Amino acid sequence: MGERIQVGHVPIDVVTFEQALARIDALVRAKKGGTVFTPNIDHVVLCEGDARLRAAYADVSLSVVDGTPLLWASRLYGTTLPEKISGSDLVFPLLKLAADKGFRVYFLGGADGVAAKAAEILRRDMPAIQIVGWSSPRIALNGDAESYREVIDEIREHSPDIVLVALGCPKQEHFMLAAGPKLGPVVCVGVGASLDFVAGTVKRSPRWMSRVGLEWAYRLGQEPKRLWRRYLVQDPKFLAILARDMKARATDRHP
Repeated sequence: MGERIQVGHVPIDVVTFEQALARIDALVRAKKGGTVFTPNIDHVVLCEGDARLRAAYADVSLSVVDGTPLLWASRLYGTTLPEKISGSDLVFPLLKLAADKGFRVYFLGGADGVAAKAAEILRRDMPAIQIVGWSSPRIALNGDAESYREVIDEIREHSPDIVLVALGCPKQEHFMLAAGPKLGPVVCVGVGASLDFVAGTVKRSPRWMSRVGLEWAYRLGQEPKRLWRRYLVQDPKFLAILARDMKARATDRHP
């Protein structure tokens, strides 16, 4: 495992986009399973009060930075993260890799019809892609492996190499922590709303807004009723976490 920084309770790997893809490729070929998370400020804040999310991050195989504010904050930790690698930016290159290498892919999550629409679009644009199945079941937030039994059996039946888990944080991380060991040699990648972006049911922010750290504002404008609490109430708590980390680092340097 390469270099990591720790932001709050969240580890983040110091990797470029190409290095992240190479790490996922190696995980798939190793046939030992694994998890890939794309943390942003929301994840860091949620980890403060969510023991299961902390446990999922403690066991993560690859954690790549999703969000320009976290990228900026990394400078204060003494190791600047090379670049933003959001789940939505990762999906197409990862699926191209899967098509080129013959990896089998399964989609889990999204609203009814979203995964099927995403699969239709991807099969049209990437004829070599092997999308072996998809489902959008109801997933309990705090379920255990037994409560996920039907979903686990459904995924195992299709024998994928990669599962894109589009349940949103922390549900997708909870699921991967509990179900991952039961899925066999599968690499699970948390992709949040990425299937919605692929299917066109939710629009991504313009690239310039993403570059200057305003992607959250665009998403808030699209779904204010669902996202206002996350962006306006919850995420500002990150500043207190950052201040705590900086104080701890200063104490370590000058005990």
